[in-house]
Amino acid sequence: MPEIKQFSYAKDNLGYIVFHNDRAAAIDGGAADEMISWLAQNDLILECVVNTHSHPDHTVGNQALMKRTGAQFIGFDALMAKRVLWIGGEKIDVIHTPGHSADSVCFHFDDILVSGDTLLYGKVGRCFTGDHGGFLQSVKTLLELPETTTIYAGHDYVTEYMEFVRNLEPDNPYIDAYLKRYDPNNLHYSMAEEIRVNPYLRFNDPKIASILKEKGMPAETEFDRWQSLLSIM
Repeated sequence: MPEIKQFSYAKDNLGYIVFHNDRAAAIDGGAADEMISWLAQNDLILECVVNTHSHPDHTVGNQALMKRTGAQFIGFDALMAKRVLWIGGEKIDVIHTPGHSADSVCFHFDDILVSGDTLLYGKVGRCFTGDHGGFLQSVKTLLELPETTTIYAGHDYVTEYMEFVRNLEPDNPYIDAYLKRYDPNNLHYSMAEEIRVNPYLRFNDPKIASILKEKGMPAETEFDRWQSLLSIM
């Protein structure tokens, strides 16, 4: 199965190299220098450069990676045409998850999900498209994955977002364990861990509905609860 290496860059962005055998793909390659050095150290050939979405903080390394390695850029339209990437003979599924942006995608293989700004640690991304229904469907699609799935997100906002969660749900018993597991040098959580703390994955949880009602916010339907949660980001 493919393996994954995480790279941090800028203030809080996270990018990835996915690799198998001697081939690799860069996902959100803003840490271009570090990625190129690591690829050379591990005798890996970078075949392609892709993005979870086209916001500039995620595409900033594309040109450097392509110019210095000869890798091919595979854009959103090409990703959607095939819905898969092949790296070293192994398949990576491409899941369209519009909401944060119209061209947001996640990459899924084995028990790993590279979720970009669709699913963050403790929250979801802001819905810049304004399509709340489409974003809800995207999140519900990700919730169909096994709870053992490991999430590799597009940013490290863990400390800030856990403060938000604690303010929203101060008696959540899982927050302390979540923070204890926080490792900025190797940042990932399981889908199960996210579901326990992330209110944006618990829009059907009666407790979340009760919290929203106490705040005087709409909470009768699933979509009501989702829109109410988005409004307090």
